[in-house]
Amino acid sequence: MTAIDSPRRRPRTFWADARFLVGIVFIAISIAGVWFVVAAARQTEPVYAATRTIVPGEAVAPSDLRVVDVALGPARRSYLSASALEDALVATRTIGEGELVPVDAVGGAGDARTTSVVVRSTTDVSEAIGVGTRVEVWYAPPLDRDTFEAPRILVADATVARVSRDDAMVGRPTATLELVIARADVATILGAQSDGSVLSVVPIAGATP
Repeated sequence: MTAIDSPRRRPRTFWADARFLVGIVFIAISIAGVWFVVAAARQTEPVYAATRTIVPGEAVAPSDLRVVDVALGPARRSYLSASALEDALVATRTIGEGELVPVDAVGGAGDARTTSVVVRSTTDVSEAIGVGTRVEVWYAPPLDRDTFEAPRILVADATVARVSRDDAMVGRPTATLELVIARADVATILGAQSDGSVLSVVPIAGATP
């Protein structure tokens, strides 16, 4: 009785070994890519955040800012870094308390196009109005001593820097507000105050700083 010869195994080809090695390389690349993404996401950089609400035209001092470490990735260049604070910076828009300070929210003092004026509202102002609120200034020009024209908008967009409510007057509370306005609107405001117009300040519905 003769033994049945067992089939011979075919030797592994070079191409099979090459595919195995390529697979190992792809796995290594995938692992390295995931590690790189995770490592990049964990990297933080120091940037500035506002410690209080800063309104347009206000000087931005180091005491108004605090350094926070955040992971911003590619967006890091859009925010004021802890190493980039310069002297004589002013806010070009309202920066909310706790907000990271965008680079485009500050500028040089010579670039300011706003100033502040004090307005006394002859009517009480909404409780919603506070520092940083965007408001409209309405006025009613006088016709004679006791009558006035219909109210209309005097300044369409101003920002509240400070507000002081006066509830001492029984039945007619008033408020005094420091408003940040465009320099071009200064003469308009001062003219309305000097001619005895009735001024009222109201918040802009749905406005954001």
